[in-house]
Amino acid sequence: MSFKRKILITGGAGFIGSHLVRHFANKYSDYLIINFDSLTYAGNLYNLQDIEEKDNYIFNKGDINNPSDLERVFLEHDIDGVIHLAAESHVDRSIEDPNIFIKTNVLGTTNILNVCKKYWKNNHKNKLFYHVSTDEVYGSIEEGFFVETTPYDPRSPYSASKASSDHFVRSYGNTYNMPFVISNCSNNYGPNQFPEKLIPVMISNIKNKKPLPVYGDGLNIRDWLYVVDHAIAIDLIFHKGEIGHTYNIGGNNEVSNIDLVNQLCDILDKKLKNKISSRKLIKYVEDRPGHDTRYAIDCSKISNSLGWFPTVTFNQGLQKTVSWYLKNFDWIENIHSGQYLEYHENNF
Repeated sequence: MSFKRKILITGGAGFIGSHLVRHFANKYSDYLIINFDSLTYAGNLYNLQDIEEKDNYIFNKGDINNPSDLERVFLEHDIDGVIHLAAESHVDRSIEDPNIFIKTNVLGTTNILNVCKKYWKNNHKNKLFYHVSTDEVYGSIEEGFFVETTPYDPRSPYSASKASSDHFVRSYGNTYNMPFVISNCSNNYGPNQFPEKLIPVMISNIKNKKPLPVYGDGLNIRDWLYVVDHAIAIDLIFHKGEIGHTYNIGGNNEVSNIDLVNQLCDILDKKLKNKISSRKLIKYVEDRPGHDTRYAIDCSKISNSLGWFPTVTFNQGLQKTVSWYLKNFDWIENIHSGQYLEYHENNF
């Protein structure tokens, strides 16, 4: 079967990656979608069982830290587009061990860039390297909003590693004429998010009546975007974005951590018919070192130039997310038990 395009999506078994892989595989039957993932702790192929038999989808186990893995997939499939999501992404883990973030997020990104440079050579027609990044590279902002020209001011090892990878992508565009686009997105949430992040942790703990740890005073503010809307935005930028440009993606949902936890308590109490408010489980804990106070993103560029707007409101998204986790609570339990790793070992 011949395909119009052959798209490599790195980190396609992760949270955002799996939603993006599904979106592309279902929407573009004339594209070959190659999911390239090393299946570290946050990669979960359970997320993609619904599409694993599709003719235009392939899973290719490989590590961006191993250039030979990348060369193998480029040779085998003649890749003409890369959407790069593979990354270490948890801030707390970056504080404990910055080196793995440098290795994967910086050196891993340059490994992919080098393979693209080698195999695309100077034939860049219909080629694209799309780097998916974070709004955390901009640092903390007291008032106003991040725009695409906001100077970088990363405050954690995680955000510093993503800022560095952004710079390397731009440098390859400038030095080697690598066709690229970059997007910087706010906090994502939705189904299949690994249960170390705020929302799935709180849902799991509320259901199990465990303490709800909130950093510091809980007043740190984040912008939240439903993950499916992020996948739609990436699709638009990949196909219609201007080469060499950066696009901010956000949900226009600024919420403090404590307000978010309170909302989750109220939603789950209603769904679980709890007689005692789960807010009583909230426990303030020592703040994270260097915890950014506020993120707020201006996504008018992608809205004005590409016509993208979030389709899911924050309340709708939280309701959908909570309902999914309650219906699929065995998904979280499989992660906590390690059963999903057995699935990988037995099948891949």
